[in-house]
Parts: sequence; structure tokens; C-alpha cells
Amino acid sequence: MTIPANAHPFSRLDPDTILGAVESTGRLCDGRLLALNSYENRVWQVGIEDAPPVIAKFYRPARWTDAQILEEHTFARELVKAEVPVVAPLEDGGRTLHESGGFRFALWPRHGGRAPEFDSADVLTWMGRFIARLHVVGARGKFRQRERLTIARLGRESRDFLLSGGFVPADLEPAYRSVSEQALDAVEACFDHVGTVASLRIHGDCHAGNVLWTDGGPHFVDLDDAVTGPAVQDLWMLLSGDRESRERQLAAVIEGYETFREFDRVELLLIEALRTLRLMHYAAWLARRWDDPAFPASFPWFHTQRYWQDHVLELREQLGAMDDLPLHA
Repeated sequence: MTIPANAHPFSRLDPDTILGAVESTGRLCDGRLLALNSYENRVWQVGIEDAPPVIAKFYRPARWTDAQILEEHTFARELVKAEVPVVAPLEDGGRTLHESGGFRFALWPRHGGRAPEFDSADVLTWMGRFIARLHVVGARGKFRQRERLTIARLGRESRDFLLSGGFVPADLEPAYRSVSEQALDAVEACFDHVGTVASLRIHGDCHAGNVLWTDGGPHFVDLDDAVTGPAVQDLWMLLSGDRESRERQLAAVIEGYETFREFDRVELLLIEALRTLRLMHYAAWLARRWDDPAFPASFPWFHTQRYWQDHVLELREQLGAMDDLPLHA
């Protein structure tokens, strides 16, 4: 098969390339491949002769540097050493990051699990304990290579990319320009009001889709979005529903969290600002990945008028949310 010169790099990631990469680590594949749900990278379960399958993650080209990926791997091993339930990449000859066929990849042992039930107070309290243990380890050291959670990176750069790339429909561009600028001003006001809060190594993308649950409790299988940021970033995405529901959920999470680590409640003032940054960054993430054929196929609504109307409305709603009283635990 001839691959067009302008094709996305992942178009070259065919079964032979995947199997060849895994076998370059000294394993003998049995030919079984199962694609797992992942958009940012490409992840496969690969069968191994006379051994359990492994999970092979092929990193998106040009997203992270080798140093940033290795820092993620080091953090995972540090967490495992502290008995925090995180799955660390496999080492082969002292290496966790490999290269084959023009792709960087890493291997993990397969760990199953189910989606957590965040409507349960007991589950949320357990999650609070789990995240606090991760943060205890995260506070012991610093990332030197990985990114920081900043308004500039998640907010302003996202806005600039969307506007410069012509992704916002022309008739909605004035409304988007106005409300996004107001939203960023409000985000900055929230951070200014809170002042200096402690930053540490955090998971960075702690939502239900990134947690697996077994009878032994929760675990993370990946730290791909690990950053330096405030502790509350790993807590607010566990909350959903109306204000009363979110406050009840928050109380359960913090009860568990403070079993292992004190939580600075001033950080609650940042929740809606962080939600606003996530909304803006998500829109820009879709735009930045639009050359990957998996994205138009999976997110066909992104280029629709309705999506951008809803996005403008979401940002307007966030202006009100950021002006409201913070959640109370």
C-alpha cells in the first residue's frame, strides 16, 4: 500500500510496524492485536507468546520530548515504589522508552478494571485518599521538563490558535472574541484573588475515563498529562451535577483526601477558572489535531455551527460561575 506523502504519521502505524516495534524489545508476539481507546496517542494490546499481553503506547510525534516522556515514567515508578496504585511502564535493559519504525513507544503490563461509580460517596472518599497519596509523592520532588498548568498555555494560546486558524465560524467570531477575552480576564482575576498556592506534580487529567476500578480500588494506567499545578486540578473533575450534588461530592472527596494530606480550601476558588481553561483548551486541542483522520471521524460536530454556538454559551455561563460563590465542602 502506498501512503501519500502528506498523510498523518499515524497512518504508517500498521500491524507489521506495531508487532515489529514490540518484538524489538526482545518479546515474541503471537499476532493478536486489540486497539484500545486513545486519541492523543495510539494504544494497542499486543499478545505475547507464552506470556501475558502487553499494552503498547505509541506516542504522538512531536508532542513531548524524550526528556518529558522519561520524566513521566520516572514519576510513575516513584509512585509504584511508594505503593500508590499506578501502573508503571516496563523496563527492558534499564530502558522504558523505545524507538522503532520512526515511532517512540513504551510498554505496560495489562491491568484491567471498570469505570468508577462517582455517584457513590464511598467511591469518592476512596478517590480522595488515592489522589492525596499521589500528591504526597508529587510534593516530594519537582518536574524539570514537563509543562506547568498556566493561563497562558491553556487559555491564551488556545484562543489565539483558534482565531488565527480560522476555526471559529465567521459570523460567530466577534462573539467568541469578546466572550473568550472576558473569560480569560475573569480567570486571571480568580488566580489573582487566590494569590500564591502550592504547585506540585499532579496527574493533570483526573476524570472518570482515566481511572480504572477493581475490587482492590482505583488505579491510574497512564500519566500522559502529568503537569505541575495546584492540587485542586486533580479533584474538581470528579464532581458533576447541580451545586448541591457537587458540594456533597466535594465533601466526600476532601474527607478522603485529608486522611493523608491537608487540602488548602482557598483552592476551591479556582475550580470554575480551571473549568474555563479546560473548555478553551479542549476546543483548541480538537483544532490542533484536525489533521489526524481519527479526529474528523470521531468528532464530526466540531466544525458545525451548533458546536461553536454552544461553546460561546458555555463561556458565557462560566463568566457567571466564576462570579458566583465557590463550592463549599
